[in-house]
Amino acid sequence: MDKVSSLRAFVKVVESGSFAEAGRQLRLSRSAISKYIADLEESLGVQLLNRTTRHASPTENGQRYFERAVVILSEIEAADQAVTQAQSAPRGLLRVNAPMSFGTMRLGPVLADFMARYGELQLQIVLSDDLLDPVQDGFDVTLRIAELESSSLIARKIMPVARMICASPDYLARHGTPRHPQDLREHTSLTYGFLLTGNQWKLTGSDGDHWIQPAWSLCVNNAEVLRDVAIKGRGLALLPEFIAADALKTGELRTVLDEYSAPPLALYAVYPATRHLSVKVRLFIDFLVERFSRDEDESGGRRRAEARP
Repeated sequence: MDKVSSLRAFVKVVESGSFAEAGRQLRLSRSAISKYIADLEESLGVQLLNRTTRHASPTENGQRYFERAVVILSEIEAADQAVTQAQSAPRGLLRVNAPMSFGTMRLGPVLADFMARYGELQLQIVLSDDLLDPVQDGFDVTLRIAELESSSLIARKIMPVARMICASPDYLARHGTPRHPQDLREHTSLTYGFLLTGNQWKLTGSDGDHWIQPAWSLCVNNAEVLRDVAIKGRGLALLPEFIAADALKTGELRTVLDEYSAPPLALYAVYPATRHLSVKVRLFIDFLVERFSRDEDESGGRRRAEARP
C-alpha cells in the first residue's frame, strides 16, 4: 500500500465530504479514492469513514486519524519544499578535490566568481596530485586531468588539455634539437609519474604513431616541478599547455617536434553515480564548463592570431 497517497486521499475525502470531489481535486477516479480508503482501513483494522451515496464523514477514530494525518502531510510538504528550495538556492558544504598545479593556476583564479554567484555555499578545496578515491575520501566532485579508465564513477569532460614537448634553449644548444620522435632516444626526459602510459610517450605525425620510451632523469607527480627543472636545462618534458604557457612566452622554454602531437588529455569532473545529482555539484560543474570553455576559445583565438604571418 502507498501510505502517503492513501493519507492524501483520506484527508481530501474528510475535507470535501465526498469521494467524487476528493478524486477531482487529486485528479483520480472515484474508484481509486475508494481503493485508497479501503486499503487504509484494512491496514488499520478500523472504520475511518461513515459513507452514504452522496456524503462521507469521519468516524470518531477517523477524526483522530484525520488530525494526525494532516500534521504528517504538512511535514512531508515542508520537507519537499526544503529540498526544492535547496535545489534552486544551493546551500551547505561542497567538497572538491583537484590536481595541485591546475588548482593553483586555473581553478584558484575563478573560485571567487563561483562563490559570488552562490554565496550560501561553503567550499572545501583539497589540492593533491595523489589519486584519491572520491567516494572513500568523501568528495562531492573530483577534477582530474587524465585519460580516464572505466569505473563506477560518472565523468563529465570540462575541456581538452593539449600537451607539447618542451626544453630550454640552453638544453637544446648543448644536446641538439630532435627532428623525429626516434631522436628522443638520445635525449634525457623529465616524466610525469601518474600517466596510464607510464614513461612512454606517444607521438603522432604524418608518418603514423610512434611510441618512445626515452631515458629519464626525473619522474615526479607535479607538472610545475617538471617545467621548472626543464627551464634549468635538465631535459625534455611533455607538459600540459597551461603549465608551459608563461615559460614559452618568455622564451625560457621552446617546443620541439611541433609536427607531431601527443594525445590530448582532458579535464574531467568525476563524481559518484547517484540517482539524483545534487544541485551544488551540477552548478559547480556547469560553472567550470562555462568558464573554461570560454577561456579555451579565447586562448585558441590568440594562438591562431599569433600564428598568422
